[in-house]
Amino acid sequence: MSDSARTFEDLIVWRNAHELALGVYEVTAKFPKEEIFGLTSQVRRSAVSVPSNIFEGFTRKGKSDKLKFYNYSDASLEEMRYQLILGHDLGFADTTPLQEKAKEVRRILSSYTEKLRASL
Repeated sequence: MSDSARTFEDLIVWRNAHELALGVYEVTAKFPKEEIFGLTSQVRRSAVSVPSNIFEGFTRKGKSDKLKFYNYSDASLEEMRYQLILGHDLGFADTTPLQEKAKEVRRILSSYTEKLRASL
């Protein structure tokens, strides 16, 4: 990802993904209580998975191993993006800002993975 990053916390993509996860927790607190074991739980798990997999990928030594975890992160990000759309369309909360933040995280993550792939 970045030669200058000493810890996962130095990664711009991780910081943005962490902010996104915090935002998801804040917004889903407004979801209906009957969704606590449904959509609320699903979107939160997906949101946590994004920075978690970036973290795990960062700690891996091999580039292909790193890519595997960044791909997991990307998949969780897209899953979460759909769940945010669903929550919005069901009228649970305005998730539009989080959907935009997810697109930003995806753009940064894609840039990192492209550079890593190119160096294989």
